[in-house]
Amino acid sequence: MRVLLILPAYNEQETIAKTVSRIRSASFPPGVAVDYLVINDGSADRTEAICREHGIPCLTLAQNLGIGGAVQTGYLYALREGYDAAVQFDGDGQHDIGSLGALLQPLLEDTADFTVGSRFLEEGSSGFHSTLLRRVGIRYLSGLIRLVTGAKVLDVTSGYRAANRQALTYLAGDYPVDYPEPESLVLLRKRGFRIREVPVNMFEREGGQSSISSTRSVYYMIKVTLAILCAAVRRRDPSWSTRK
Repeated sequence: MRVLLILPAYNEQETIAKTVSRIRSASFPPGVAVDYLVINDGSADRTEAICREHGIPCLTLAQNLGIGGAVQTGYLYALREGYDAAVQFDGDGQHDIGSLGALLQPLLEDTADFTVGSRFLEEGSSGFHSTLLRRVGIRYLSGLIRLVTGAKVLDVTSGYRAANRQALTYLAGDYPVDYPEPESLVLLRKRGFRIREVPVNMFEREGGQSSISSTRSVYYMIKVTLAILCAAVRRRDPSWSTRK
């Protein structure tokens, strides 16, 4: 299996080299070949320059598109280059590359088309679960997604996710723009993709800032709620098949 790690990065000069160093030193399951690509989302700092200095494959967007546009760019690249799977992997040091095997295993076994790395299924060795306010919000979104789709996913905002060839093909053509993780789960479920949540280890971010501040939490929850409800009522395209 050829796997592409998609590293969306916006002003990650403090962490991107360290994150890639960990990827380079990691070992992967037998039969799995892993490449990585930084999607520099119009950063205003030295993210692009650091990638050049360290020989890190980097695709720079002409302007900041946000997390949705950056990740979709990665899916488009993975599709064009013939990868069997694509994994979203944050450039800020939060995701543990040692958990990649667990995230890919359901795809290798063909028991899922899309996997979500969860902080809430088992206690990771880091013990990191984010703030209480965020956990409450995540629980609310999890319940809403279960209500409209029947899918039980606890860590619906997790950015550590893997898609097989069929799922990445779909996401390359249809991916939400703002805070896409919860909404994309609804879209995938509505189109018959098999989603599975697996326990992974995560850490606190090592640099940069989250796009969701405490003052924007209410706005975020309202916007994501509306996005989930709109995605749930979208008519299914009869021409799409999960087994194309």
